[in-house]
Amino acid sequence: MTAFKRLSDLSADAAYDLIVIGSGVAGMSAALFAAIAGRTALVVERSDFVGGTSAFSAGSVWAPNSRHAGAEPDSIDNTRRFLDAVVGNRSSTALRDAFLDSIPAAIDVLEDNSEVKFRAYAMHPDYEQEAEGATLRGRTLEPLPFDARGLGEDFARLRAPIPEFTILGGMMVDRTDIGHLLKLTRSFASFSHATRILGRYALDRMARRRGSRLVMGNALVGRLLSALRSRKIDILLNTSLIDLVARDREVSGVVLAAGKTKLTLKANLGVVLASGGFSGHATKRSDMLPPVEIHSPMAPGLNGTAQDAALAMGAIMDTTDDNVFWAPVSTRERRDGSRAVFPHFVLDRSKPGTVCVDQGGRRFVNESVSYHSFGRAMLDRNKTVPCVPCFIITDFVGLRRYGLGMVRLGTRNLTEFIADGYLTEAPTIPALATALTVPAEQLSQTIARFNGFAATGIDEDFGRGTTPYHRVNGDPTQTPNPTLGTIATPPFYAVRLYPGDIGATAGLRVSRDAQVLRADDSAIPGLYACGNDATSIMGGQYPGPGITLGPAIAFAFRAVQHATSDAVPLQD
Repeated sequence: MTAFKRLSDLSADAAYDLIVIGSGVAGMSAALFAAIAGRTALVVERSDFVGGTSAFSAGSVWAPNSRHAGAEPDSIDNTRRFLDAVVGNRSSTALRDAFLDSIPAAIDVLEDNSEVKFRAYAMHPDYEQEAEGATLRGRTLEPLPFDARGLGEDFARLRAPIPEFTILGGMMVDRTDIGHLLKLTRSFASFSHATRILGRYALDRMARRRGSRLVMGNALVGRLLSALRSRKIDILLNTSLIDLVARDREVSGVVLAAGKTKLTLKANLGVVLASGGFSGHATKRSDMLPPVEIHSPMAPGLNGTAQDAALAMGAIMDTTDDNVFWAPVSTRERRDGSRAVFPHFVLDRSKPGTVCVDQGGRRFVNESVSYHSFGRAMLDRNKTVPCVPCFIITDFVGLRRYGLGMVRLGTRNLTEFIADGYLTEAPTIPALATALTVPAEQLSQTIARFNGFAATGIDEDFGRGTTPYHRVNGDPTQTPNPTLGTIATPPFYAVRLYPGDIGATAGLRVSRDAQVLRADDSAIPGLYACGNDATSIMGGQYPGPGITLGPAIAFAFRAVQHATSDAVPLQD
């Protein structure tokens, strides 16, 4: 049994209740909600694989007040206060209220009617801990690990994770796994867990190219694919949206193309745009992003043509402060000639014994802030002091204990990383400064001052380690501050960091039922948008983990509710 078809397999009079453009979490969720509601759906994906950038992600879903919230008190009002404090007037409060009202029900529908299952991580703080209403746990969900062997031949059509986020050539690990691997020889429970997943991976590699135990975003996409398969939802790969079909100004279908085949299909209830946003658009990218060297770790195929089709029908794009979410990234050419873009989310910046400096050799940011805040700080600094790229620096102890970007912890042979320039090594801090073309005296002063902070546990310049979010990404065995450690043991190392766009925040203006709107805020009947095709309800801010996938699921849910005439009214 396979969910995949070719466009040429469909007849000229084929019709579906909903046609969904895009196969990330937003698109697959919309199709699954339609199937759960007893409707037919078609998923259209222009690339070779399903999953989009969601398959590369951590798979975190910001879902306040869900069934997994736990015993600690939270409420819609409390979450609303938090969003008001962080987002303010940068986005529509009506859209934020629609999200808060619908996300618990959306999670319930998925878990009660499909293979999609979540859990709340024991400690997963909101990023902006200083804001009123912030929580330490319960709002962010992660998918349960998924056994992809049940997908059969369709497993090969699921987009693989970024290779540099796997170990042993194709084994996925999440934070729980990493914790057990680090304690492999010190805990029987960790030894047992590590032995189990390593043994499973060894068996997998006898039959397939990568491990079938999926975690994070791959697990969520895998679960969604399994659910679509079980409900016999059709999926088209390598198929592009050419145009939207309208009748009396109402969207009633799509024109699709795959190779030499071109077909017009009818959508009885509407079309949902969930193609991933404008990030790969030929002109919007240059028009909407700063004129500096930016690298994207997003999946290929996000060319914005679905948004263009909507704009041609009178839709309007809303912009935000940055138009994208940011993360610091490092890049390296792979052996096959492709370019690896590695996001520095939490594995190194918050660890003891690392520091980040601009090209003048000075710190410019609290290294433990969220990746979006770090990327924004890099760009802001670059307006006055060259900071693209900036440098993340550590010493022998830090590199061996925590790794640095694509150099994993414990790596002993650094020859290739140094030879290709990804990793810069030097015997002293002044020598490292010379290799990086950074003022040696200033970098030496920066490191000396930072080492003083590590000794006292107090970062007097930027407050690193002062919030639970900072500390949870540090090393709990490091005292007195889990994020601060000295940089003193030669040799010394550095990796260049660039701003990376990890998701669009500018997108089509939508109603609280995900209807695509015109400039006068009237809806285009039959046309919906969710995920990165719609403007972010966070207004370009990044309050916590999973704030892209949470709204993606919620507004996919609301789009299907509205299309099937079951929309839930909200109180203004």
